[in-house]
Amino acid sequence: QVQLVESGGGLVLAGGSLRLSCAKSGRTFSTYTMGWFRQAPGKEREFVAVISKSGGSTDYADSVKDRFTISRDNARNTVTLLMNSLKPEDTAVYYCAARTSARLSRWYAEYEYRGQGTQVTVSS
Repeated sequence: QVQLVESGGGLVLAGGSLRLSCAKSGRTFSTYTMGWFRQAPGKEREFVAVISKSGGSTDYADSVKDRFTISRDNARNTVTLLMNSLKPEDTAVYYCAARTSARLSRWYAEYEYRGQGTQVTVSS
């Protein structure tokens, strides 16, 4: 069974940075496309970023482009989301997700496996 565990969330001042990590159980991490999503209170879950199985391709939501960076370490079974220049509107629960297809998807429903989420709060 695939398990995804997020970590690194917390409280940060606007303009600050946070690094989220997602660890996946098992030894087939490199066969999954990995994505990050977020859900703010009272809002729908939205796409943040996605990275290909090899790490060679990425896609970002316009709202985080040039501020967030997604990366992966297939040897350590982890995917990381580095978040810089954080804004109060980035406040949300952030979820890691994995899918077996190679296509970089922005749709949460297309990811077979999801983590429990980690809270990120950006204070002004």
